[in-house]
Amino acid sequence: MYLTEKTIYENRPSWVSSHHYINRTRTATRDMATEEDGKMLLKAGTVFPANTGSAEGIVFHDVDLTHAESLPVAVMVEGYVYESRLPNGVSTTAKGALNGITFEEYNSEEVEEGTDDGEGEA
Repeated sequence: MYLTEKTIYENRPSWVSSHHYINRTRTATRDMATEEDGKMLLKAGTVFPANTGSAEGIVFHDVDLTHAESLPVAVMVEGYVYESRLPNGVSTTAKGALNGITFEEYNSEEVEEGTDDGEGEA
């Protein structure tokens, strides 16, 4: 068995919009990963298995494939996603194949404190 120390690569905002989601287990292969700092990583938020009409879902967690040809991976197949927070864009053909995933835009507008809502105090 190969053991290694876990490294957290970056802290990015969450791209999951709702607590409602369904993941399925799929098999990720090293050729799906990209090299980063000498490691072969499949990043969370990547369309699985490819950003094409064959898309099945979105990778839920980062997967380090440096020391393995293939590993099980959690893939979101149903849920709500902030599209602008995904690490890469989702193609139109992939969106068509991802029937169970709803893409939303993140609303970053903050409510200003002390604004008048039209209702005065009596």
